[in-house]
Amino acid sequence: MLARLHMCNFCCKFARKFDVNTFMTTTILLIILAVAVVIFGFWLIQYSTFRNEEKKRQWELKRESQKTISPIRLRAYERLALLLERTKPEHMLMELQQKEPDAFRTWTVMQVQQYLLQTIRAEFDHNQSQQVYVSEEVWDLLINARDQTAAFVISIASQIPPQADVQTYAKALITAYASNGVTPTDKALEELKNEAKSIM
Repeated sequence: MLARLHMCNFCCKFARKFDVNTFMTTTILLIILAVAVVIFGFWLIQYSTFRNEEKKRQWELKRESQKTISPIRLRAYERLALLLERTKPEHMLMELQQKEPDAFRTWTVMQVQQYLLQTIRAEFDHNQSQQVYVSEEVWDLLINARDQTAAFVISIASQIPPQADVQTYAKALITAYASNGVTPTDKALEELKNEAKSIM
């Protein structure tokens, strides 16, 4: 009987001790969980604030860079548009007449052809660096316009009789070019204008 009483007493003490230990463990776990939630919440707020600040900073940097880049890009589009206009046959022939007033009387068709081809090459060589400001598609159209214009100049010269004068060659060039409809130069110019408008 005494042994049973001792056993019962031991069980009660153990149960009370177990309840106290369980309660303390649960309390500690809850405190740790609460602290973790607070820390996570604080981190989340800080992270969100940092991300917003970073986005704002990136946006401001982009806006500032666009202020600088856009005028430079627009100047590149202007220069390339001028290049295309300057390499049209009628413009090159007018320029030749201004530079060399006697060219149409004293030069041969071959000399004028060489002058036109050199002008086309020089204009493009002078503006090579502008390709970094335009899309690859637009630059390809410009190169195609250059090559097609050069081929056109050679083609018309080959159709002129050897004894023909420069006036005949010039007239044939201008007439044939005007009757070509939309030329590669026109197409390149149109795409160049469209791309320029898209960055304004």
